[in-house]
Amino acid sequence: MDKEKLVDMTRGPIVPQIIHFTLPLIIGNFFVLTYNAVDSIIVGRFVGAGALAALGAAGPVMNVLLFLIIGICLGMSVLMGHCFGEQNYAKLKRVISTSLISGGIFTFLLIMLGVLFSRQILRFLNTPIEILDDATSYLQIIFVGLVFTFIYNIYAATLRSMGNSKASLYFLIASAVLNVIMDLLFVAVWKMGVVGSALGTVIAEAIAALFCVLYVRFYIPTLRFYKADFVFDYSLFRTIVSYSSVAAMQQITLHLGKFLIQGAVNPLGVVAIAAFNAVNRIDDFVTIVQQNIAHGTTGFLAQNNGKGNFERIRKGFLTGLNMVVVYSVLASIIVLLFSRQLISLFMGKQGLEVVDAGEQYLKLMVLLYLLPGITNVVQGYFRGLGKMKITLNSTLIQMFGRVIAAYFLAPHFGIKGIALACLVGWICMLSYESPLFYKSWKQIK
Repeated sequence: MDKEKLVDMTRGPIVPQIIHFTLPLIIGNFFVLTYNAVDSIIVGRFVGAGALAALGAAGPVMNVLLFLIIGICLGMSVLMGHCFGEQNYAKLKRVISTSLISGGIFTFLLIMLGVLFSRQILRFLNTPIEILDDATSYLQIIFVGLVFTFIYNIYAATLRSMGNSKASLYFLIASAVLNVIMDLLFVAVWKMGVVGSALGTVIAEAIAALFCVLYVRFYIPTLRFYKADFVFDYSLFRTIVSYSSVAAMQQITLHLGKFLIQGAVNPLGVVAIAAFNAVNRIDDFVTIVQQNIAHGTTGFLAQNNGKGNFERIRKGFLTGLNMVVVYSVLASIIVLLFSRQLISLFMGKQGLEVVDAGEQYLKLMVLLYLLPGITNVVQGYFRGLGKMKITLNSTLIQMFGRVIAAYFLAPHFGIKGIALACLVGWICMLSYESPLFYKSWKQIK
């Protein structure tokens, strides 16, 4: 095993390890969100509010599938982290092989279903007829690109489970820069609209996946896979399914909620859809850091759980919690001060209606940022200990509370009602998690 590229977090100073592990995740995802936001900015400015709304209508569907794959890989990485913490490298390789085979088959089935039923899904969400064709075309191209999404995420999850979060960062940076360049060419220069935006995203994902495969092939000798190494271990597969299914459901439940909430937003009209899309892009920049702090905490706790280092588990969680609270407060202040300028990035002077609606929505969302920050770290705590059902149940509760509130509040308060529905969801989630966390914390102590 290449010791210089993998990190054992079961000993040594805790705070530097979590920060060292988390920062590359944050930076990498900032680049991902940057080129996602660039998609919306370029489309909004060079094509118009209708095209921006088409991206907004397709976004929740795309995110459900994207985070389904990310969740599957996250669940797999927890088991990989346990094996690495135990230094059981033979079992680790069988876990990776079984994960690649099962995850690859699942992704292929997902692509087939997605391409066939994209239009029907968008109709189910009451997508306005004037943006239905563009949203369908965008979504079908994104579905085809899921094969590259899976390859990248399974390789990145494998590296992160063993303490290497830098390699995937570099690949994301390269693909993000490429995506911005291609967006400008396809949309601004070649006038290909939302189709060009989708093509740029898929090509960028393919580049990141290729870099991951080549990196492992040439720089991590122990993880090189040859034909004889691809074995399917059924006993491990059952364990992988138990971890990945719960992690995947936990990941997509939040985005499934956004998917259903889109059905409450769409009847409000194209302006509301465009504003909702713009604010979601800004929210993502805030919440992705919270999620990455939680993922860093999960990786740290998973290794120490495999080793039985319970005192390090407690200290690691408190470190993650302090990090997320400080960050959430600072982010809230910055977004509140520059809310109108941030929304204006997506439309400029041509879409004042969208800017006004988005500003109202964003200023309410800013007040809630601390709640998802805390719940994300608590989720990371339970995932690191292997208690995946708790994370799933709490996210389901959050989703149902938020969706029900959205359909009730949106007709009365417009887009502001969508923000108030978020508050209802996070309160429901914390109410469920708090007593379970307290019980678990006492047991570890």
